[in-house]
Amino acid sequence: MKQIKTLIIALVLFVGTQVSAQSKLAHINVQDLMENMPEMKAAKAQLEKIQEQYDKEYKTMVQEYQTKLQKYEQEAPTAGEALNETRSKEMQDMGARIQQYQQTAGKDLQQKELDLYKPILEKAQAAIQKVAKSKGFEYVLDSTTGSGVLVANGTDLLPEVKKELGF
Repeated sequence: MKQIKTLIIALVLFVGTQVSAQSKLAHINVQDLMENMPEMKAAKAQLEKIQEQYDKEYKTMVQEYQTKLQKYEQEAPTAGEALNETRSKEMQDMGARIQQYQQTAGKDLQQKELDLYKPILEKAQAAIQKVAKSKGFEYVLDSTTGSGVLVANGTDLLPEVKKELGF
């Protein structure tokens, strides 16, 4: 029984080394590639412009809220109870609208980022596949920090993919 187990382990190791010896591996830092693509620079500039618009509108809403709050607090001692209650409700509603705007703006910005980055990623992946195929690589690993690749001493496709994309 022990000999069969040893034989199976040896067979698995032998087959594994044969498969890995026949497979050609390369790596590329996809994040670095995308950061250097002209489309990414344009997308980032567009996102910054949208972010500035959202920030400006948010600040305007907050300033209006603070101005009204200050006015109502000054007039509260002389205003009637019914008026103060109405103003309190108005301020709560206004605060809720500001929070809602902030959440909606954040979601919109995330969606816009996805919409802008998706075609860039697809273009990068297509170029990586084309270069990998032309060089005869069966596997291309992403060597971006944190992607799970611990050692990347093999062929780096980044220069060839940049050349394929024209930069």
